[in-house]
Parts: sequence; structure tokens; C-alpha cells
Amino acid sequence: MKRFFKKIFSLLLLVCAVYLIYYFCHPWIERQVLKVKGIYYIHKGDQAYSQDNMAKTLEFYNRGLNLFPGHYEAWFNLGNIYAVYEDYYSAVDAYTNAIKYNPKFVMARMNLGIVYSEDLGFFDEAIEQFDTITEIKLFKLWIPFVYSNVKSIRANRGIAYFNKGVAYKQKAMYLPYEKKYLAYQYLGEAIEAYTNALKILKKNYDILYNRAVAHHLRGEYSEAGLDYCKAIELEPMKFEAHYNLAVLLRHTHHYRESISELEKAALLITESKDSSELQTAYIFNLLNEVSRKFMTSDDYGTQKLTDEPKNGLSYTYINGKIVADDEFDKAMVKNFKTCAGYETFKYEKDEEF
Repeated sequence: MKRFFKKIFSLLLLVCAVYLIYYFCHPWIERQVLKVKGIYYIHKGDQAYSQDNMAKTLEFYNRGLNLFPGHYEAWFNLGNIYAVYEDYYSAVDAYTNAIKYNPKFVMARMNLGIVYSEDLGFFDEAIEQFDTITEIKLFKLWIPFVYSNVKSIRANRGIAYFNKGVAYKQKAMYLPYEKKYLAYQYLGEAIEAYTNALKILKKNYDILYNRAVAHHLRGEYSEAGLDYCKAIELEPMKFEAHYNLAVLLRHTHHYRESISELEKAALLITESKDSSELQTAYIFNLLNEVSRKFMTSDDYGTQKLTDEPKNGLSYTYINGKIVADDEFDKAMVKNFKTCAGYETFKYEKDEEF
């Protein structure tokens, strides 16, 4: 009898233990089941995305996230999809959720900042995200010859500074009339951000070009000219820097140098697949205008322009486009790296000190 009661007591203890485990662990077990189901649907969403089936992708992602909302990478992917399809407020919501579940998710903050700045015009919110990225302390892992995330962490910080500069520049451009006086200050903030980006990313055309534009808009022509020249040296076959430099040189009455840069811009834009007829026509009209001013410029005396190529440029027109000949093709890159007005800008900058 004693053994019988002992067995009954042991059985009761076991039942109580099972009940207590179930009572306290049931929510955790339920969460794990929902998590597994959520991951399954998110995986199905990844498959649908690889097959370019956006309707199914969104359906599976949303089902998966309803079951397992903590999957921050799925929120990030969802935000990217919404951004591509220009549903920017939904993209903001998705990126915000990704950051909620992983506050150190740098790329989610980066993309959220870009959507805020470039698509919605929420410049202060964008700058806040970019500032946060530069302050995030991530674990750096370096295993020789195997893996390293040091460069990527540093590069993302540089990109955040660059995007911060873009946001400040746009903030300056979209000021209401009564606050236009703040543009100079915001452009200065942009220049500081670009400078910080260059300390990390070193020689970078986009950063130098955008810093040049900010200096240009502030009326700091020597600084702008030098940055345009540095950008041209890095990417001599991009027309934007040549064109902006030509406009700057025209504004400062350096007509000969302006013509040189306009010729380069004209050649490059006519060869570009992305150029429009309007852009091409505008550049050629500006070239004609500057040429006329050069012909009557007091700085150079009355000039006669001939059909001879300037600065060693040699080209012909075929089907309405400028096409380089063989001799030009050989020296093209070297010639395009030569920046008209560089010595003038350098001299003016040195004179300030």
C-alpha cells in the first residue's frame, strides 16, 4: 500500500511539473511555432521575388511578418520593394519596422534616409538617420585571409556623410522664399558633410562633384573650380563636371576656358545614351553664346574664331552627332583630364592666404 501511494505521489508530481512547464512555457512555444510559420512564408516570398512575381511576394511577406514581426530583414526587403514601386510611405513604414527590431541595421537607416530626402522631402528626418549611422558602433570582425567587415563599416559611414550632404543641399534648394537666407548655411553644412565623406572614401567623383556644386551655389568660385577639376581628373568622360565648370568660367568671364570645357561637354553629351535633344541643344546654344562673348571680349581683344580645332580637339559631324576621329581618340582621355582654368583657381585660392 505504501508503494502504491508513493507511485501516486510521483505521478502527481509529474503531472504538476508538466502542467507548470506548459503553463509557463506555452507562450514561448507558441511564439516559436508562429516564428517557424512566419519564416516559411517569408522564404516563399523570397522565391516569388526571384520569379519577379510581386503580387505573391507582397502577399507572402505580409503573411510571414504578421506571424513573425521581428524578421527585420524581411521588413527591409519589403521596404525596398515599396520604394521601387514608388509607394514611399509604405516603404518608410517597412524600414521603420526593420530599425525597430534592429536599431543598428545600417542599410535600413540608409535607405530610409534616402527615401525621406530624395522622395518625400523630409530633410531633417533624413539627416537624423544619416547622423545615427555615423555614430553606430558595430562589432568589427577581421579574420586574416578569411573575412573582414572593417572596410564595409567604414565605407557605409562615408556614404552616410555623402547622403547627409545631399540632404542639406536639397534642403537649401527647397527653402520657401521667406527662408532663402538660410541657404548659405545649409550649403555650408553640405560642404562639411562632403568633406567628412572624402576623408573616408578618398578620391570619389560624386563627392567632389557635389561639393563643387555646393561651393558654386555659395559663390565660392575658386573652391568650386578646384573641386570640378579634381572630379574631372577622376572621371574625365562624364559631361556634368565639364559643363558646370564651363558655366562657372563663363560667369567669371574666362571665356576661352569656358569654350574649351563646353566643347568637351558637347562631345560627351552627344555620345551619351542618356542625353536628351534638349540638353544637347542647350549646351550648343550656350557654346555659341560664349563664343560670341569671347569674340568681343575686352580681356582678349577682338578675336576671330576659325574652324581649326581648339586645344587639340578634332572631330566631325555624322548624322547630327559629334564623332571623334582616330587622332582625337588616342589623346581623348588625356585631353579631357586637362582642366581649363585650374591654374587660375589655384592662384586665386592661394591669394586668399
